[in-house]
Amino acid sequence: MSSRRAETGAGPSGNSSSNRSRAAVPGGRHLGRSAVPHPALRAIALILSLTLVSGVVFIGVQLARLQNNFDTQPLNLGASQESAVPVDTNTDPLQILVLGTDNREGQQSNNSDVMMLVNMAADRSHVTVVSFPRDLLVPLPECTDPVSGNTYPAMDLGQLNGALGNGGPGCTVAAINDLTGLNIDHFMMADFNAVKELSNTLGGVEVCVNQPVDDPLSGLNLPAGVSSVQGDQALAFLRTRHGFGNGGDEGRIRAQQSFLASMIRKVQEEGTLKNLPKLYSIAETVTANLTVDKKLTDVSSLIALAGRLKDVDLSRVAFVTAPVAPYAYDTNRLVLDEEAAAPLFAAMVEDRDITEAAPTQAPETTTAPGTETETPATPVEEAPLFDPATIPVTILDSTGSTGSQSRDQALATYLLSQGFALATSGGQTDAPSPATQIFFAPGYQEMAGQVAAALAVPTVQVMASNLVNGVSVQVGQDFTTGNTMPASGGLGDLTGQTAAQVTCQTAFGN
Repeated sequence: MSSRRAETGAGPSGNSSSNRSRAAVPGGRHLGRSAVPHPALRAIALILSLTLVSGVVFIGVQLARLQNNFDTQPLNLGASQESAVPVDTNTDPLQILVLGTDNREGQQSNNSDVMMLVNMAADRSHVTVVSFPRDLLVPLPECTDPVSGNTYPAMDLGQLNGALGNGGPGCTVAAINDLTGLNIDHFMMADFNAVKELSNTLGGVEVCVNQPVDDPLSGLNLPAGVSSVQGDQALAFLRTRHGFGNGGDEGRIRAQQSFLASMIRKVQEEGTLKNLPKLYSIAETVTANLTVDKKLTDVSSLIALAGRLKDVDLSRVAFVTAPVAPYAYDTNRLVLDEEAAAPLFAAMVEDRDITEAAPTQAPETTTAPGTETETPATPVEEAPLFDPATIPVTILDSTGSTGSQSRDQALATYLLSQGFALATSGGQTDAPSPATQIFFAPGYQEMAGQVAAALAVPTVQVMASNLVNGVSVQVGQDFTTGNTMPASGGLGDLTGQTAAQVTCQTAFGN
């Protein structure tokens, strides 16, 4: 038994229960009546005791039933991996690999459809979720399938989502450990049914699309604007590969990050993680649809994980994509951009918040001629690529506001004062939007970046569009006052968003 757990037995004085029974009843002398309880009081006490015992037994039975729901597989199959050091779910930093498989009724797959590494800070101040693209090529370790006994040889480069077929999630865990320098503590693997059931249990999750989406391949069919999706439509939103962005994995990952951010906002706003009946309902759904490592079969550990999320500032919950680059010999595949990825993985190993600037090194110094005194080198401030006066930018009001001055007029006036001489107000859009977005026509990406910097609009809300000329700013309901957007967390040069940022998806081809 852990030394941190208090032992049961006699109280501090060492008195047994028989000694306590002979002690005088406190206050009995002042009450002036016998210490023998009234029969009615004894009946009430008996009923309360039975109710309490029944409740404890019921909870115990339910927890045991939930624990029996789990399927388990080994955590780590890597031949060179050391055993994970035991961690305290309540106090230690935790790394959990979340895998989604494209298994469905009548079809079994050996590939992982979704790969997300969740890093939960020891002090509960931040959470980092890193998505790995399905087409990412990485070194794969040797793995032995615990069921068949087959050994799969190591590979210099193999597709990461195929590691699942080399013995199960433990092989993917081993590959990502090697890739990141981390030692993953747990994994959770879910299939299609898990997504549908969880979205139903939550009562739907709000998503936003800029144009109607109809993707026959995934079954996703949504009107423009905000929709609450659950069941098959929630699954289709997460799986579609041809519905958003450039029709590839980049748009798919962006949609998944947006969905999860929206889900976290909903759970926090509704107080779900502080509501035991709701939490139990989610636990029942999750445990019936998950495969986990054996150390995560304790339902109390899952409840502890939920407790670590309930008070985290949404601007410090980061969803990012592992930095990648096209593979030189096959542009349909990706490899890790090691230089860009190194600071991200180092921050996770060191349990640092990536939404805050990394620790800076001491400034470089130069030696003045004829002296031995070193003076700090003056940093050179980069000039903007374009003169703001040459950037064509139109502001549209999508807040749905009915005030005397619309947001397009207010922000056009502000940009004019900042030297954007071609800034114009374009009026209100037909329908409001929850998210501020900056769209740019082909060739205007750098100009859009300058406009975004002037308005403090996050990079994730700047996107290409074939439907605009120049640069177009659509001011949403997350930017109803002021000249710059409220802070919602930053990710530096990484691609992704925080849970505080509301994002909409652009339909493929637009």
